[in-house]
Amino acid sequence: MKKIIITLMLLLTTMTAIQAQEIYTEVKKMAQEKVDNPNNAPIVRNINRFKVDALNYMAMKMREEMPDSSATFLDDMALALHNFINDYSQSLVISSQQPAAFQTKVIKAYIDASYSNPLFHDPDQDTALVYFLDGNSLTRFSLDTDWRRAVLAAKEAMKQIQ
Repeated sequence: MKKIIITLMLLLTTMTAIQAQEIYTEVKKMAQEKVDNPNNAPIVRNINRFKVDALNYMAMKMREEMPDSSATFLDDMALALHNFINDYSQSLVISSQQPAAFQTKVIKAYIDASYSNPLFHDPDQDTALVYFLDGNSLTRFSLDTDWRRAVLAAKEAMKQIQ
């Protein structure tokens, strides 16, 4: 009886671990499909290229600096990144009818939310800030971001500018 319970516990743990990384995998897969589809507008491909790069960066840094972290942590970050980018895109569309000064405030709110909430405090700023420093990028965000905190910071900033 004890062996059956232990076996069931191990099976459930394995299944949870497999399911736990499904969000990360699915977000990355959807973003990569949009990047690879030549029929998508360049803006859509560029935004999704950022998602793919951010997810790859996050997974790499977690393996290096947080090898004992759970797969659910990676999933939580992937979902938060997805939500952050969706909120940002939606805010850009909504603010497109506003004056340029307001649009600039919206963009700055999201950039600041990303930059001000580092996850790894990566000393390799050339890599972590590659999008942030690119003045032509629509996604001028830091790859080294705690996306859960960034979502909250961006929502708070948006409340203040509206």
